[in-house]
Order: sequence, then C-alpha cells, then structure tokens
Amino acid sequence: MEHAVISAGDARRLSVRLAEDADDLAAVQRLRWQVFFDEMGAAGVDLGGSAMQQALDLDRFDALCDHLLVIDETGPGAPRVVGTYRLLREHIAKAHGGFYSAGEFDLGPLMADGGDGGELLELGRSCVLPPYRTSATISLLWRGIAEYIVRHRVRLMFGCASFAGTDPEPHAAALSLIHHRYLAPAGQRPVVREGIALERLPEGGYDERRALFQLPPLIKGYLRCGARFGEGAFVDRVFNTIDVCVVMPVEAITGRYASRFSVAA
Repeated sequence: MEHAVISAGDARRLSVRLAEDADDLAAVQRLRWQVFFDEMGAAGVDLGGSAMQQALDLDRFDALCDHLLVIDETGPGAPRVVGTYRLLREHIAKAHGGFYSAGEFDLGPLMADGGDGGELLELGRSCVLPPYRTSATISLLWRGIAEYIVRHRVRLMFGCASFAGTDPEPHAAALSLIHHRYLAPAGQRPVVREGIALERLPEGGYDERRALFQLPPLIKGYLRCGARFGEGAFVDRVFNTIDVCVVMPVEAITGRYASRFSVAA
C-alpha cells in the first residue's frame, strides 16, 4: 500500500499505511487502550498482566489481521499513530476459527451468500484520538480501505459499530430508526446471538430526524456509504457498548464515497 499523505487544516501532515512490524502493532494496541479503556470505560477484559501493565488492548485476532494506520508526521512525538482500523479477510478467518463478530452475531447469511466470488472483509476496532476526529482523518482511513478492498477483491464489508454505554434507553429512538429504515436484506442480515431488540419504540413514535442526528458519527458515516444493519443489538458489558452489525456490499457504496473506491480501482 502506498503512503497516502494529506495536510490537515491545522497544518498537520497525516499519512495512511498498513502496520509493518511489531512496533506498529504495539502503537495500535496503545491507541486502542487510550480510546476504549481510558476514554470509553472498557473494563473486565482479562488481557494478562503484561498487557494491563503496558496499557495495551490486544486479543488473539490481532495476529491474524492487517492493521490500517493513520499517522501524524508532524505533531509532538511524531511520527505517531492517531487512528486505526483492523481488517480481517474471509479466508484467513475461516482458517483460524472464524470472525470476531461471530461471537456476537450469527453471520450465516453473509457466509452463505457467495456473491461474485469475492471475499468478505471484517472491519473492526476502529478508533481515532479525540483531537484527530476530523474529516481529514476519516478520509484517509477510507482511502486506505478503498485501496485494500480493490487489492484483495473484497465484495462485502461488515463489522460491529457501537453506541456508548450498555443502557439502550438513551438510544431508543436511534436504535428503532435502524430497525425501521436500515435493515439489511434478509439474505444478507446477520442476527444477534443473545442481545436486545433494535425496535425500542413503535414506528411513528419518535422524531426520525432527531434520531438520525443522535446516531454515533461512525454509524452515520456508514449510512452515507450505503450501509445496512443486522437484526438486534449486542450489549457488550466488557467494552461498555451496545453493538450493531454493519453490512456494506462494495457495489452498494454510494455518492462521494464511491469515487474514492473507483479512484483506488
């Protein structure tokens, strides 16, 4: 993957590439700890003494995945990893016990739909440091994903996206909106294994425009790309989130996002 570089509005110089060595992976794991544990309050993960002492978020999937990095080339401590996505391809997942998301959702419909013979790609562990949560950073992440899916002939992307906290009631309208307007077709719809219903409020019982505004930024970004969602939500008490399953066929990517993918192609 080429090192795509942009200059952000505040004069930061950001680049995107895949992790290349153990030092890159450790930087990703430190970043994830900062966001998931320090910021979002993840707790209860048995990572082992060394990982806890070093403040690293890690699991068995890290060694199987490619890790997309956004790097600040100019800020304090540069170069510094400030954003990441974890990428797991279907043939690798099948050879090592399955996808991470399969612990929360039945992925049977996705696995059964062979499409045109391309691969499934699981997107996971997405996070960006607060000062870098800008369109420039997101654009670089999507540019990296665009190149990756073309190189590896990916036909469909999926993964978990999260609402903060484990109480669904503050998110009742947003979760209900997903159920009423944005479910994936039945043949591509994962179903939560043990979780909660998305439909918290009846159709017409909430302000849809306000509910759309209340969606987490990452989920709104997925919707703009043309994403749809699985049935039900998983309450992840370890990471202090409510997870929904995002389904995004590459052919369904819409609007300005589609141009990024066609440019990569």
